Amino acid sequence: MPDPVYNVLFLCTGNSARSLIAETILNAEGKGRFRAFSAGSHPKGRPHPFAIDLLEKLGHDTSGLRSKSWDEFAGPGAPKMDFVFTVCDQAAAEACPIWPGQPMTAHWGVPDPAAATGTESERRLAFSEAYRMLSTRISLLLNLPIASIDRLALKRRLDDIGANQREPAR
Repeated sequence: MPDPVYNVLFLCTGNSARSLIAETILNAEGKGRFRAFSAGSHPKGRPHPFAIDLLEKLGHDTSGLRSKSWDEFAGPGAPKMDFVFTVCDQAAAEACPIWPGQPMTAHWGVPDPAAATGTESERRLAFSEAYRMLSTRISLLLNLPIASIDRLALKRRLDDIGANQREPAR
């Protein structure tokens, strides 16, 4: 029997930077074990140009990225999510739709690079830092023995990933 493919939804308010970056990283690094999506409660309507620029410079395909509402993933016909991660504080505090299938959830807050101020270099650095944080967390997710641990232990490990940058206790 083939290994399952886990659907993952990354949520943020604007769906223009952090959640799109996470979607892109997981789709690239998940090696067919994960299928990532992203959405926002109040999508900006387009990806942030600095996010697209960074992803492309790092060799990621950005052709399919778009800013979209989480409503697309809450209705009939939407893919069933196995995991839903909020990557910004606003989305974590908002009332989320009811996700069919009761996916595992966790908050992986990352500072908003789109809100960064300063020179262009300083603002671009904020995007690089968000990428680094998300990449580290996704790497930890990819190394979890998802199929062999119980739901409560998995939830604890997912929460640990969001709480710090160290590998969660085994």
